[in-house]
Amino acid sequence: MALLLRLLCLCSALAVALPARPPSVTIGALFTFDSVIGSSAATAIQLAVDDINRDATVLRGTNLTVLMQDTMCSGFVGTIQALELMEKQVVAVVGPQSSGIAHVVSHVANELRVPLVSFAATDPALASTQYPFFVRAAHDDAFQMAAVASIVGHFGWREVTAVYVDTDYGRGGVDALGDALEAVRARITYKAAFPPGAGAAALSDVLVRANMMESRVFVVHASPDSGLDIFAAAQGLNMMDAGYVWIATEWLAAAIDSESGGSARRTGLVQGVVTLRQYTPESDAKSSLQARFDKSSTKSRRMNAYGLFAYDAVWASARGIDAFLGDGGNISFSADPNIRDANGSALRLSSLRVFDQGDQLLRKVLLANFTGVTGRVRFDPDAGGSMALADPAYEILNVGGTGVRRVGYWSNTTRRLSVRMPPISRQLQNATGQTQQQQEQELYSVIWPGDTTSPPRGWVFPNNGRPLRIGVPYRTTYTQFVSRDPSGGPDGVSGYCVDVFKAAVALLPYPVPVSFVLFGDGVKNPSYGELVQRVADGHFDAAVGDISIVTNRTRVVDFTQPYVESGLVIVSPVKTKSSNEWAFLKPFTPGMWAITGAFFLFVGAVVWILEHRFNPEFRGSPRKQIVTIFWFSFSTMFFAHRENTVSTLGRFVLLIWLFVVLIINSSYTASLTSILTVQQLSTGIQGLDSLLSSNEPIGYQVGSFARSYLMDELGVPASRLRELAITDYADSLQRGPANGGVAAIVDELPYVELFLSTNCQFRTVGQEFTKSGWGFAFQRDSPLAVDLSTAILTLSENGDLQRIHDKWLSPGTCDAQSTSDVAADRLNLSSFWGLFLICGVACFVALLVYLARILCQFCDYHHDTNGAGDQEGLSPEMERSLRRPARLRSIRDLMSFVDMKEAEVKRAIRSRSGERRLDRSMGASSVSEGPSSSLSRPSSSMSPV
Repeated sequence: MALLLRLLCLCSALAVALPARPPSVTIGALFTFDSVIGSSAATAIQLAVDDINRDATVLRGTNLTVLMQDTMCSGFVGTIQALELMEKQVVAVVGPQSSGIAHVVSHVANELRVPLVSFAATDPALASTQYPFFVRAAHDDAFQMAAVASIVGHFGWREVTAVYVDTDYGRGGVDALGDALEAVRARITYKAAFPPGAGAAALSDVLVRANMMESRVFVVHASPDSGLDIFAAAQGLNMMDAGYVWIATEWLAAAIDSESGGSARRTGLVQGVVTLRQYTPESDAKSSLQARFDKSSTKSRRMNAYGLFAYDAVWASARGIDAFLGDGGNISFSADPNIRDANGSALRLSSLRVFDQGDQLLRKVLLANFTGVTGRVRFDPDAGGSMALADPAYEILNVGGTGVRRVGYWSNTTRRLSVRMPPISRQLQNATGQTQQQQEQELYSVIWPGDTTSPPRGWVFPNNGRPLRIGVPYRTTYTQFVSRDPSGGPDGVSGYCVDVFKAAVALLPYPVPVSFVLFGDGVKNPSYGELVQRVADGHFDAAVGDISIVTNRTRVVDFTQPYVESGLVIVSPVKTKSSNEWAFLKPFTPGMWAITGAFFLFVGAVVWILEHRFNPEFRGSPRKQIVTIFWFSFSTMFFAHRENTVSTLGRFVLLIWLFVVLIINSSYTASLTSILTVQQLSTGIQGLDSLLSSNEPIGYQVGSFARSYLMDELGVPASRLRELAITDYADSLQRGPANGGVAAIVDELPYVELFLSTNCQFRTVGQEFTKSGWGFAFQRDSPLAVDLSTAILTLSENGDLQRIHDKWLSPGTCDAQSTSDVAADRLNLSSFWGLFLICGVACFVALLVYLARILCQFCDYHHDTNGAGDQEGLSPEMERSLRRPARLRSIRDLMSFVDMKEAEVKRAIRSRSGERRLDRSMGASSVSEGPSSSLSRPSSSMSPV
């Protein structure tokens, strides 16, 4: 009982400490009643207030009322209506609808400390610390323009025309679009702004000027009430036909979604248009609200996305008020001494009151975190009070027939297009891993204006009456490439490069008017780097000429497909190698001649050894055999040897040797031909390595990039470089470094080929050490560069490019020569030691096999036929005396045996083998008769005849 009393006392104390909740709280609403957004927002706001007052968990006994003021699409009227609303001491304002009014009213809200919770002011500039009491209950246009940029990048368009209403809303959205396009390497090339409330004539005038530009990708950023007038004017100008791209921001989806009876009229104007709609996930609360909206609407309108955000904005304000009151907040207003009527003014500014607890209520509103009909509602104070949904996303819609169809989504989580529905929350995205983020950006097929499914090219040549300004280098040397037309032609320029450009332009499916402008003073060749920079700076629209495609230039301009292959080469003087009566000895070094001759004799001797016993052609007197060895050895050089080889080993050695002779003969012939016909370099420079290792001066052409390449890439000091005109090439090379000339010249291959065609005493040395080409330079992201690249490929395939080349760059008086000369070096042993090694090993193996066979036969031939018993009974001294002269006889016998014919040896071996078998058989028969018979019968020698 005592505990109960204590609780009652505590509750009473709390009731006394906390102020009582007010019976009602008033909020305001600022929007244009008679507008697509306002008509949807009015019903949604009222439904939200009714739902809040029926919900016992929100405000808990405090009734919420709303005061709505009509801004009438006027900035001035909107400001007055906002002041009147503030005069009625509202604690928060849902709105304003217009970004322009929001900029003005935000200053009033800052002064009176009344939070503004806007559901339709999407200007990104409002998310600024300048407006601390502005809370955006919708996505700003920075998200939407990022989605538009993703669409532009998906189809590869590079230039966009922005058509927008010239207000804070329109300008802020277009600025965000320009920033977003930079991420996909695109840009806004023309801004077509029209004033609010512009009539049909004014809109047509704006579109006519926009249509004169090259871009055919139009992004329309307007309001739902006037945006359709733009498409009506475009349809009258035939700008809704095939080849055009129209992308409308979310205002168009809002206009179509709001229409119930006249949707066919609206969609008939925007066939093929791509538009966006703020994505809100489907839910029971959203479906219920839409059903109740349809029953409550009195103007046959349906709810659009702005109505959904207005509904949640009211709920966010109510939850913030509830949290504020729950913490004991007390609503009070006080006068501001800075706001007063001066000099008898009747504006009644002194009636405006400051909301004393406005800062506290603002913090509570920003802490809102709940699930509404638009998804997860959460504010981020660090982002300037902008609403931050878990996954800000947009639906990509395509208008066709009598309605729209969804072709994809764009999610701020992935920052890319996808046909997959965006994830509900970041937590879900993290749980599913990176699969969706790694998914390839894509959309379903789009039906474009003109009922085509192929993505339009997105640009045409501008029809603004101004031809392209084409910069052409004013060359003073080798004018066959490009220069001023001395005959005074209609274009004022001529040359190979100009003809290629004209032929490529003729293949384009649209006319391209051009105006050629000479670049240079006509005294010396101009700087090509400066010409390219003029294109990048916008002084020229393009540059046509012998312009090399190098890295530093591709950073500032776009090049077409190369129409000439090029690269840096080295030119050096050459001299004719005079020949004399001993020129035939020069292919081989002395060591090579000595080793070759020695091997001829060595192989001849080996073959003689292998053939001597078998082949009668290798037998005879010693003098004849020596002559045979020499004759056979050197006759194999010409494959003219008369002696035939009959032994297997001899044929094996000869086969190997003839292969070696074939290689030696071929190499000798090639080297001798080169020595007698090829010109030799008069300097020691044989390529890039020798050029860099020397300290001799190097020439380069005036205006060429060769200077920067040699210095920056190869580290050649500037003191070694000499700037030369092509007309000075020959004189500088002939004089050489000793007489003030240069040792070599580095220039591009096309110039060098033309120079060498009339200067036969010079050659290129080494290989090309850069790989590039000549192309036409255009400003960055110019679509004309892409189309001309295709045209250049066509010229190459049909042979026109070669015909233009032959017309201007015909060969000179010099004979056709190789692009690189190779000095004829003498051949030495290092090039052939492998062949000699193979031949030597073959000879050595053949001799070993031959000697082993000879020794085996010799043992068989000199086998002791008398048996071991012949020497029985001899003393050891007598045996040693007999053995020593026997060794000498064996050596003489071996030499005689080697000189014997193979057939005689075989007959002797067979004969002695038969005698040994006969002796063994007779000996066996005498042993079988036994000793008794020898005693009983006298010896035959002693018996009488």
